[in-house]
Amino acid sequence: MNKQVLITGSSGQISSELIPELTARGYSIIATDVKLPKTEFEYEVFEILDVRQKKEMERLVSKYDISLIIHNASILSAKGEQDPSLALDVNFEGTRNVLEVARDAEVEKVFSPSSIAAFGPETPKENTPNDVITRPKTIYGISKVFTELLGEYFWGKYQLDFRCLRYPGIITPNSIPSGGTTDWAIEMFFEALNNGNYRCFVNKDTQLPMMSMRDCVRGTLEFLEVDSKKLTHRTYNVTGISFTPAELYNEIKTHLPSLKIEYLPDYRQQIADTWPKSIDDNFARRDWGWQNSDDLKSITKWMIDSLKSK
Repeated sequence: MNKQVLITGSSGQISSELIPELTARGYSIIATDVKLPKTEFEYEVFEILDVRQKKEMERLVSKYDISLIIHNASILSAKGEQDPSLALDVNFEGTRNVLEVARDAEVEKVFSPSSIAAFGPETPKENTPNDVITRPKTIYGISKVFTELLGEYFWGKYQLDFRCLRYPGIITPNSIPSGGTTDWAIEMFFEALNNGNYRCFVNKDTQLPMMSMRDCVRGTLEFLEVDSKKLTHRTYNVTGISFTPAELYNEIKTHLPSLKIEYLPDYRQQIADTWPKSIDDNFARRDWGWQNSDDLKSITKWMIDSLKSK
């Protein structure tokens, strides 16, 4: 396989940590985003790309002879509810453009992440199965179901090797939270070290599935590289652990005993209430060997040590 990879949303949380690992594995990265990165992150190649501009996407795929597209550009859940029209444009039209351009240019593989936001209030909350009713109530969640189904359609009709992971909340010390409903799990660490107190935007007993970024990146790479013949699905659940703000708070306090917390739920509480408490990812474990490494204790120590070192 030609290792020319075009990544949309390259300045985002996951892309910024996935790119160095892809580079280390010998992939040539063409990073794209709607504006220049704010940080001094060194990209091998960087191009401005708005995923709503299909012609420009076609030009870049042709120019760099792309064999893999990683489509990470997206308006997240909280921001999507604040501006549904923008989420419709970026999340729906962008995904359609990626799949059509990949098909027409005979790109070998497309990866686009989904999310636990794809599930809705009718979905079973405990050990949510891989194949289950979704019916999300946010525009972000609806866009993720659209991505899953349209990608599967392109696989069945055009044999485009589409792959998708339903990510839980992703925890990392390396980026500022940017509009996700699970961002309390990162914000609490930042505020614990910066201010010694945190105002949490969901209730203390709101349990949600989470995963460390290092597990997320490793799992994504493994999924990208597994032989397609081993896959029984195009979209897989993956998860690490589930916990509540109260459980995270108590674990952080073992390192930072003076931390104070106040629970002030906002509109994101209603979003979180429609999401699962825990995820069944047995298909991923069976088909391509997915296995998480981090638990709550190891995530907490990693986050605090990393943030202190900064």
